[in-house]
Amino acid sequence: MTKSSVTISLVEAARGGPFILWEGLEAGCKTAKDLGFDAVEVFSLGPEQVDSDELEKLLDDYELSLAAVGTGAGMVKHGLSLTSNCSEERAKAKEFIKQIIEMGGRFGAGAILGSMQGRWGGELSKQDALKLLAEGCAELGEYAKQFNVPFIYEHLNRYETNLCNTVAESAALLNTLGDDHNVVILADLFHMNIEEVDVASGLRDGQGLIGHIHFVDSNRKPVGLGHMDFDAISATIKEIGYDGYISAEALPYPGEYEAAKQTIESYNKYFGLSLIHI
Repeated sequence: MTKSSVTISLVEAARGGPFILWEGLEAGCKTAKDLGFDAVEVFSLGPEQVDSDELEKLLDDYELSLAAVGTGAGMVKHGLSLTSNCSEERAKAKEFIKQIIEMGGRFGAGAILGSMQGRWGGELSKQDALKLLAEGCAELGEYAKQFNVPFIYEHLNRYETNLCNTVAESAALLNTLGDDHNVVILADLFHMNIEEVDVASGLRDGQGLIGHIHFVDSNRKPVGLGHMDFDAISATIKEIGYDGYISAEALPYPGEYEAAKQTIESYNKYFGLSLIHI
């Protein structure tokens, strides 16, 4: 059975981005609990911003799990990527991500690689960039094994990266890592709406490899406020046997609480749960 999650951003520099809750860990956890979410996904500046003991208490108090942790601040704040031309910068990127893996690993949550995958261009060819990306994912997936969590790779749309833009391209990347790799695909429905010929078919391309889903509509607003066919999408998610987190990474439109409420009602609608009464 799938589980619901909602994003909490602690990165003020990213305000205006596609995260539902912005008023801190405690407020975010309270809202998640009040609305009936199973878990939260946390986007932070890094381990130094999150007191793990405090987070553990909040998760216990509000009966929530930690679904995943983001690494995007490594790019947003530090300009780090796994495909930098500079080996020292790549090493710094890996070290930053390893710290995030450790932070999430304590709670059974994988770390997400999104913007920190970087881009190819200039002196760096696409072939070389993909090789660096594969090497980085393999190393970080191996590092995550000690915490019994996967490393989560998110393909992005063409405006955010020029490496992997579709589920099929992500699957091809993962297939170069060997049989015992520890990397899964994050299927973000917003990115898929831009890049896939058909979102449902794209999900099938990732059967057995998808380990996390970002639940969001075509305009990056909460599900139900765009034009995507969620009857077909939810049916396909069930068809491929996905049973992980379905996490709301969307714009807080028209406001944080309203966006979270819209999301949990949509989640319950499409995944067979009775609507909660709020």
